[in-house]
Amino acid sequence: MTALSQPELAALLAINQALARHRQRAPLFAAIADALQSVLPADRVVVLVPEAQGTAVYAVRHTAKLAAGERLPAGSLPAWVMRERRPGFVASPQAAREHFPATAEKLSAEGMQSAAVLPLLVGERCIGALSMMAASPDAFAAVSSTLLEQIAGAVAVALDTCLTYEQLERLGQERQALLDLNAAIGRHLERDELFGAMAVCLRNLVPTERFGIELPIEGERLQGHLLTPRDGAAQPTVPTVLPAAGTACDWVLRHRRWVVIGSRAALREDFPVTYEVMGKEGMESLVAMPLISGDHCPGVLFFMAARRDAYADLRREFLDQVAGAVAVALDDCLAHEEVRRLRDRLAQENVYLQEEIQQDHHFGEIVGRSPALREVLGRVDKVAPADATVLILGETGTGKELIARAIHDRSPRRERPLVKLNCSALAAGLVESELFGHVRGAFTGALADRVGRFALADGGTLFLDEIGELPMETQVKLLRVLQEREFEPVGSNRTRRVDVRVIAATNRDLQAEVAAGRFRSDLYFRISVLPIQLPPLRARRDDIPLLVHFFVQRFARQMGKRIDAVPRPTMERLAAYAWPGNVRELQNVIERAMVLSKGPLLEVGAEILPAAAPPPSIEVAVAVPAHRAPTPPTNLEDVGRQHMQAVLERCNWVIEGPRGAAQVLGLQPSTLRSRMKKLGLSTRARA
Repeated sequence: MTALSQPELAALLAINQALARHRQRAPLFAAIADALQSVLPADRVVVLVPEAQGTAVYAVRHTAKLAAGERLPAGSLPAWVMRERRPGFVASPQAAREHFPATAEKLSAEGMQSAAVLPLLVGERCIGALSMMAASPDAFAAVSSTLLEQIAGAVAVALDTCLTYEQLERLGQERQALLDLNAAIGRHLERDELFGAMAVCLRNLVPTERFGIELPIEGERLQGHLLTPRDGAAQPTVPTVLPAAGTACDWVLRHRRWVVIGSRAALREDFPVTYEVMGKEGMESLVAMPLISGDHCPGVLFFMAARRDAYADLRREFLDQVAGAVAVALDDCLAHEEVRRLRDRLAQENVYLQEEIQQDHHFGEIVGRSPALREVLGRVDKVAPADATVLILGETGTGKELIARAIHDRSPRRERPLVKLNCSALAAGLVESELFGHVRGAFTGALADRVGRFALADGGTLFLDEIGELPMETQVKLLRVLQEREFEPVGSNRTRRVDVRVIAATNRDLQAEVAAGRFRSDLYFRISVLPIQLPPLRARRDDIPLLVHFFVQRFARQMGKRIDAVPRPTMERLAAYAWPGNVRELQNVIERAMVLSKGPLLEVGAEILPAAAPPPSIEVAVAVPAHRAPTPPTNLEDVGRQHMQAVLERCNWVIEGPRGAAQVLGLQPSTLRSRMKKLGLSTRARA
């Protein structure tokens, strides 16, 4: 090794002193340029620093401006120097053209003639290269190789110190960022609050114009939450739903690996949906990382940028820690939502059951001793232990729900709830949602998941009143549940299995409905495995006195009113009446009479009960003998029509409200209108 001259030693000492004072790249590279001008014939000085995705080229001028981001060409002298870890020299562009064509082009473009490139070695590592260019040919031939080696060593030490300091500073910043992130998101369990905090914390960690979180939801779909804050403030996110197939986030979820895309065109073949979305947003670069918490992946964190290759130099280790913190917070949030959903469902079931308990069902108080009623109760005892579907047939007001409750109460399912649904009380579009439930977003107004009656009745019994009112499309799905014991909530393709016994009831002639094409024959045969026909009240007149006294006692307790007896004429009028509304109508009549009676005797005037045929002889509070009962009308439809018209006239043809005919008859207003239409009754009948 050639010894350095005194001037060279002095210059080298000055270079070391200048470089030792700087810990940041910009002033360090400026000091390198200034120090080298005094000892080397260099008109241009370039420092090359290898980075994650290539070698960044920093052109150092007297103004110390950095042209970061330029990539090192493959056929260049600096690439050879860093690979071989040996100095390299070029005397002229022509001499470089054969082996280093990229360097020859660079020299010509810069107006330079010769170049020298020195490897920056620290131990066994090559941390970069020092490239110098001169305007004169073969300018570095006369420079001492020892001086160049010493200069390269001094620059290497200074650059290594700078890079180490940068790394320590970056680690400190990342540590603080992680602490801030954990502090900001660790205390939020509500989704909007959590995502708002994430939006503020994450926006400065990665270069991005759009970023957010994708969550898997039912139906092979993804729910996206865009976290890009507007006006610097955290705001509730508005979720968007996309099919999972064809998206980069779905691939990340399934494989639990990163996706880094530098150009949107690279997405076209494998991720066409993401390609279209990024095109609409004007984005070019994408990074999507799995949010892994424990042994599952609750979502994907993604960033998008408008420029190409925006994520070529990502700090993967740091972002893995960021993703881990976000995953834990998201997992806690989703777990909290699931607990709240289950809690709300339990509360919903509890409210439903409380409402059922508060109603007067009187499971063990089926009043009567007539042969017709005893025959029905005998059949109830036979069918209750079985698990087959029961169809209860009978006119309105005959007590179909009471019989259904008696069957459930005597069945092995009595420890589980009996859930009911009146199929005629709901609009056609809502019946399916009530039966099977729905998921959030299934239709307009579906703001949250809803548990259907089948799910509520799992393990118990479902009572479908007025099953003849079911729409045809719902009948198909009901048949599947009865056969397969499984269904999908509205808006979901996730199959749920249930163990439910179905008891159906109707006042329609289902065989006639089947013949008319309004009811499916296969469903009819499926639900009528164990049919029970309830007799109308006119066919069990022996029970009328018992029912009258039963209702008198009940309403006396409820109203705090004393009624000592039912006069003979009143009982005779009640026993002689045709009761087209059956027990329900009798109950309503007794309740009105209790309210209007002024003394200790029950008074049932003409304003409460229309005139009836001459009553049979009957003793007060004693069952009416069956052989003395009046002959029932031969045409039930005419009797029903006359009674309904009489009630409408008494109510001045008002249908709804506390004094409306529907309330008097114990019917839903919609049911009353339907029957009025069927019987040819309308407001025109007033004339």
